[in-house]
Amino acid sequence: MHRRALLAVPAILTARPAASQGRWPNRPVTMIVPWAPAGSNDITARLMAGQFEARFGQPFIVENRPGGGGSIGMGLAMRARPDGHTLLASSASNHVFHPPISGEVNYDVREVFHGMAMWVDVPNVIAVHPSLPVHNVQELIAYIRTVSGGISFGSSGVGTSNHLAGELFRLRTGLDMTHVPYRGGGPVLADLLAGTIQLGFMNLPTVIPSADAGRVRIIAVCTAERVALRPDLPTVSEGGVLDYAVRSWMGLFAPRGTPAPIIQSMSEASRLALEAQQVLSRLRTLGSETIWMDATTTDRFAGEEYARWGPIIRQAGVKID
Repeated sequence: MHRRALLAVPAILTARPAASQGRWPNRPVTMIVPWAPAGSNDITARLMAGQFEARFGQPFIVENRPGGGGSIGMGLAMRARPDGHTLLASSASNHVFHPPISGEVNYDVREVFHGMAMWVDVPNVIAVHPSLPVHNVQELIAYIRTVSGGISFGSSGVGTSNHLAGELFRLRTGLDMTHVPYRGGGPVLADLLAGTIQLGFMNLPTVIPSADAGRVRIIAVCTAERVALRPDLPTVSEGGVLDYAVRSWMGLFAPRGTPAPIIQSMSEASRLALEAQQVLSRLRTLGSETIWMDATTTDRFAGEEYARWGPIIRQAGVKID
């Protein structure tokens, strides 16, 4: 009986994450968010942090370190001790778009960070003013070709996923389009509603209320596949624009050298957190779609995104003035 009881102990310990790691986490864990408080990235990180605290029995503290297009927060995470007590809640904008745009990032994110888990994706869309005589991508392309001097499109700022969605559309179609950067999605929507601009690349949640009221028209989503939030909307590629897909993702990363058991624990903890009903409900209100990936897949996916967008950004001539 004693021998059976002793043999059962490892199984019991492995069923409890905090105990199985022994020495990790043995103090509060910092999750750096390289963006300001109250945005969707910050809200998502705090939702996940609450789930992690309950699972591991230690505080998971969200530390906002905005600035430099996300490079300030990334730099802090990169230089942290790789012991699992400092993590990076990263997004496509700072992880893959900003480095080639700024020219100031002197490291390769693929070499300094290890993926832990992919969390969410926020779909981008093409939205137009109702006065524009277009209802799909092909009609939009045909219309722009008739406009002398082309057309302007608005986005939430230089280097955002909205901006890159517009630039990729311009490159893939060969259209004459000029980018008009705004300070966030709200100002883009305001000018689109007023007719100051006729075309915007925007986050789906930002534009849904106005679209439902008939004040703007969404003609396509910029993702590779249709989205669950609005399955009636076709993709840009369905409209005939080949090799077109833009993702506005967010996931969890750790400094290279972080022990594999910690990475795997956070990968599994992320999966369970994204299945929690209170997390799912809140993410839906943000218009986010859960896209959990394990650590290996996250690492590969982020690396592929990084490699893909560098040439596109250089070809488009996108840079920070």
